Formats: sequence, structure tokens, C-alpha cells
Amino acid sequence: MENYAVPHGGGELVDLLVDAAQAEALKDASKDFHSLTLSQRQLCDLELLMNGGFTPLDGFMNQAAYDSVLERMQLPDGTLWPVPIVLDVEAKFAEKLETGSKIALRDGEGFMPAVLTVEDIWTPDKAREAERVYGTQSVQHPGVRYLNEQVKQVYISGRIEGIETPIHYDFESLWDTPQELRHLLAKMGWRRVVAFQTSKVMHRLQRDITLEAAKQVGGHILLHPTVGMTKPGDLHYYARVHCYQAIRRHFPHNLAMLSLLPLAMRMAGPREALWHGIVHKNFGCSHFIVGPDHASPPVGGNGQAIFYSQYAAQELIAQHQDGLGIEMVPVESHLYVPRRGRYLPVSEIERDGEEGLSFSEAELRERIARNADIPDWFSYPEVITELKRVCPPRSRQGFTLFFTGLSGAGKSTLAKIIYAKLVEAGGRPVTLLDGDIVRQHLSSELGFSREHRNINVNRIGFVASEITKNGGVAICAPIAPYTAMRRSAREMIEEHGAFIEIHVATPLETCEDRDRKGLYAKARQGLIPEFTGISDPYEVPENPELRVDTTGLNPMEAAQEIYLYLLREGYLDSE
Repeated sequence: MENYAVPHGGGELVDLLVDAAQAEALKDASKDFHSLTLSQRQLCDLELLMNGGFTPLDGFMNQAAYDSVLERMQLPDGTLWPVPIVLDVEAKFAEKLETGSKIALRDGEGFMPAVLTVEDIWTPDKAREAERVYGTQSVQHPGVRYLNEQVKQVYISGRIEGIETPIHYDFESLWDTPQELRHLLAKMGWRRVVAFQTSKVMHRLQRDITLEAAKQVGGHILLHPTVGMTKPGDLHYYARVHCYQAIRRHFPHNLAMLSLLPLAMRMAGPREALWHGIVHKNFGCSHFIVGPDHASPPVGGNGQAIFYSQYAAQELIAQHQDGLGIEMVPVESHLYVPRRGRYLPVSEIERDGEEGLSFSEAELRERIARNADIPDWFSYPEVITELKRVCPPRSRQGFTLFFTGLSGAGKSTLAKIIYAKLVEAGGRPVTLLDGDIVRQHLSSELGFSREHRNINVNRIGFVASEITKNGGVAICAPIAPYTAMRRSAREMIEEHGAFIEIHVATPLETCEDRDRKGLYAKARQGLIPEFTGISDPYEVPENPELRVDTTGLNPMEAAQEIYLYLLREGYLDSE
């Protein structure tokens, strides 16, 4: 390892940007192009295609490249590439396309970073893609779930003409293209650079691991956190960046630098780890750190990776090390050893018969939420201060109460009681987003098809996330019959605060008995189509935070169960 170095990327980078004159011509002509608003993941992929981060790719993959990557982890010319980079579109949009069609690729604000000229259009076999890329078809895997629920039905490819790479208005000095980073590393004389990629906050363990890796390779450290799409439950990158800046002060002077990576993670485990290595090579690194569960989905309740065995990523990379062009620095699981006052590899701890301690992200969040002490050996005061700034105790943070259940279950009544109690207590702004009220003011044009129900709940989730983000309490009471729509709302809201799902589990028979409007009777007569519980399913929540059956309870008694839960879990100030 001592003499190993890649000269800042080891090859030419792909550049998809056209010159200024061509860019202006494309802008002028774009009014006659098809227009496609890209998702967050597509925008991340496009940025890394345009700036060379995905070299040797020169655009979204065509079908031949896609098939080759799925089956062999190679591009058609034999170049190593393990993850498909494709542009997915709705089937209705694809029907308007033909070879040679031009598409204005736009962000959510209508800005056009690039134009694509269509070459290939095909319908993928998503089950095959899931099996090859993720090693499973289980929708319990968040990557597979995204593939099935969010990725559109048709893939397209074609030549990309880049007009301007996306502009980042936050942390301006921390965004570097591969070319910019290569020049910066060369200017500083950093010949050996070990990349540390993470979507988590860094603490003492991560600092020790990266420092040891730098010593091992005789080089410097690039802290290269993922700030595109990350894992469910990850802290928003705005907060994480402040923590990275705080911990960087605990590295020796001029040893580590911080740069943000706009990558959309797939959580594809071993294949993704290999992909990360290629990306880091393009950014000018000679080495990259690979942990025991690199790029795996969040772990299960037993603390073990659900879909990939520990060290599977390291094993796959080792098989392809010779052709990768960047060297892996494998890292073992570590525990803190109180007797020695530092973290040690598990193998060393077991060999010496030591006692090791662990402290999980879940435990950290729970202690911060309850304003409890954090062990000094786990992190640094400056990092914890930053975390507490963005994650205040539960009694001061925003949260969403999301009531779900059949029509007539008692959702609206309970929501109104809790709303009144929280407004009476004061301290935080409270907003009631009852199903009927939302239908009247926010979704009046929608019907009750599955598609329209999804749109309605997504709107509720967005409004609730904004309320939660700003420290308020959102109380939502839609029927929300489908698991996927409730999960989508949860993921949208949990980025900013707590999501408390309350299943009002009143049985169908009781709901029908209470039906003053006669809706159930009309539904059974076929007069109301797609009525939840009769002609349309209600998917019962498997793991809600709270389940309340109002049968035999008056509304105030049922509401007290919810109130006491909020008090017990620390969401209400008990002082």
C-alpha cells in the first residue's frame, strides 16, 4: 500500500456540458420539446452524469447497457459498473416519444439543466432488476420498495446535452465537481486520499476509524458525505453538515477536508459499495473506507443487517479490486473498551477477553429526545450541541399525530379532542387537518380512486411536514387505507420530527352501527363505489405507535389513552 497512488482519478472525466452558444440555442428551441420534471433521485443522477462523477457513463443507460449491468456488473465494453443508472418515465409520457424526440429535463422549479435526445425506449422487468441489484424481491427492502412504488413503468435513454449543472445555494464552499476536487487535491499536494462516505452523523468512532485509515495508507482524508437521497431515518443533511464541520476540528490540522456528494443511495449493499468506489475514484481519491455493512438498508430490531451479511460488501470489492482503480480500506466492527479508554476491533476484544460497549443511533436519538446524558466516550460536546440544536427534546419539537381507520371509527372526534387539549395547554402551534376539512379546502377536485387517495394523503403529509419542521403539531385524520401511502407520509414527516401513527381500530360492524349518514348501507347497495371496508380494502397498520379501539369507550376515555401516551413518551411538558 505504501507506494500505491492514483493521480487524482486516473483518467479523463466525461463532460456532457455544451458550449455557451449551443446552450442558448437549446434554451430557445426548448419550447417545442417534450418536458419532463425530474425526481430528486433523477436530478442527483443527472448531476453526476454531467459533471463526470459517473464516468465512464455518458448518459442514462440504454437497454443493452442496462441488461449487461444487471447480469454481469459490466458495461457492454467490459468496464466494471454494478448499478443501473436509468431514466424512468410514465407509460403515458413514453407513448408520445419516438427515436429522435427531444426532452427538456427540468427540476421542480422549471429550470432546464439538460436536454435528452431519445434513442432507446423499453419496459423493464422490475422483479429481475430487484433480484439482480438488491438480491431480493422483498418490498421490506427500501430499495426494492422504491423500485416498485416510485420508479415509473418505462425507461428511456439517449444523448444528453448539458446546459448547466444544478446550482447549490447552501454551503457553497463545500460543493465540488470531480474536476474541481482533483485540481484542489493536486494544488494541496495530496497524492494519497482516503474517502469516507457516510449518510450518518460522525462521532468518536468514525473519527478514529478515518484517522487510522489515513495512517495506514500514508495519506489524507476526504470526508465525502452523501447528501442526495439517503437511508430512511437519516438526519437531513443541513443538520449533518454542521456536525461534520464540528468534528473536523478534532482531526490534525490539514489532514482532512469536507466535500458534499450529491449521490442518491440505492441501499444495494455489496453492489452499491463497489459503485461508491468508482465514484470516489472519479473524484480523485486513491482509497476508500468500506465498513461491515456498507450501503446496507437500516438494520432490524435484532441489530443485524436484514438483507446482507456483514462484510459482504468487502468480499465483493476484494473480488474486483484489481480492476477497480481505487483501493479499499476494509474496516471491522468496533466496540468501546472502558478499561482501555478507546474503541477496538471486535476480533481484538474477543481475543483479549475484554468487555466492549456499544451505543446505537437509536439510543442516541432517544436520549436527546428525553434530554438525557450522552456518554462522553461516544461523541464530542460540539457534535452533541449541534444535534440538540436540530433535535430538541420531544417536549419542544414538532410532531404529527396521524389518525387512520375506517369511516366512523372515531378518528375525527378523537383528533378534535386532542386538538382542543393541546391548544388549551399552549406552548406550540397546533393545526387540525381533518379528512373532511382537507377534502373541502385542499383536495376539492379529487375523487376516491386509489390514485386520488394517494394524492390527497400526500398533500396532507406535505402540509404536516412543514408544520412539524417549524416546531408545530399537525393532527391529521384521513382514512388513509393503504400501507404505502401511510409510509410515504411517515418518511416525509420523520425527516423533520416525530410521526405518531394512531390506528383507530374500531371494527367494521361498530362503524356500520354508528353510521348516521347511511354511507355503509349505500356502499353495500353499490351506490357508493370504492368505499373503504366494503368495496375497497383497508390495509391494517402493522406497527402503529398507538392502537385505540373505541368500542365501549366514550370519546373522552379514548382520547385520554392518546393524551397519556404523549405524556409518557415525553411529547408533553410534564413540569
